[in-house]
Amino acid sequence: MGDRVWDDFLTERDKQVFEAAGYAQPAGLGERPAVIVIDVNYHFTGDKDEPILDSIKKWPNSCGQDAWEALPHIKRLLDAARNKGVPVIYTTAAFRSDGWDRGSWDWKNARVGDWEPDAEVRQTNLDGNTINHEVAPQPQDIVIEKLKPSAFHGTPLSSFLTNFKADSVILVGTTTSGCVRASVLDAFSENYHVALAEEGCFDRSQASHAINLCDMNAKYADVVSTDSIIEYIDGLEDGLFDLPKGK
Repeated sequence: MGDRVWDDFLTERDKQVFEAAGYAQPAGLGERPAVIVIDVNYHFTGDKDEPILDSIKKWPNSCGQDAWEALPHIKRLLDAARNKGVPVIYTTAAFRSDGWDRGSWDWKNARVGDWEPDAEVRQTNLDGNTINHEVAPQPQDIVIEKLKPSAFHGTPLSSFLTNFKADSVILVGTTTSGCVRASVLDAFSENYHVALAEEGCFDRSQASHAINLCDMNAKYADVVSTDSIIEYIDGLEDGLFDLPKGK
């Protein structure tokens, strides 16, 4: 991929250490992948393409323009997966209306627990946990609701991957440093081959995005281009999976 997004954030010493220690060797994907779309909902994208400092006035967790730059790449990947019949699984949050089950989420952010939609958000009538319309789930896709960062924690994701006989996962979504990273570590811990479509991941912090991609690529996942993942998907056998009927 040439220059990597994290190169500007690493010291020369860091680069030498990674090379000398043998990190970041490609692990490759398996023969039966599933695509997992992490939390690409309006809370994290905002309701329109605008600078992050404007977006977070309405959506405190928004990643602003970086989210909207990622959406076309995610859509291309999803189109390829659906064309080949590869499973597509989404995650989003689902908290009680009284917020009781938010738990530790409220400990580190002074705004989120008390956030109320402003007039502009109310006009759109958008639920922040709804997947962004640009990459909306299709009838045959699976949507998993979660309470914590990892797509695996307290959810049926592992059992669904077992049903699909998946040996690998391809992740996109947000935030790179939070829910994406947590999901990557859990997938790695369950011995799945893991890949991230670099352009399909985003974060509210550009530094956190870059450094976490670097760290995951070093130890837990292959961070590769969306184009290369689409090429891999296109090369899979047809009819590998018995997908939900989507009625």
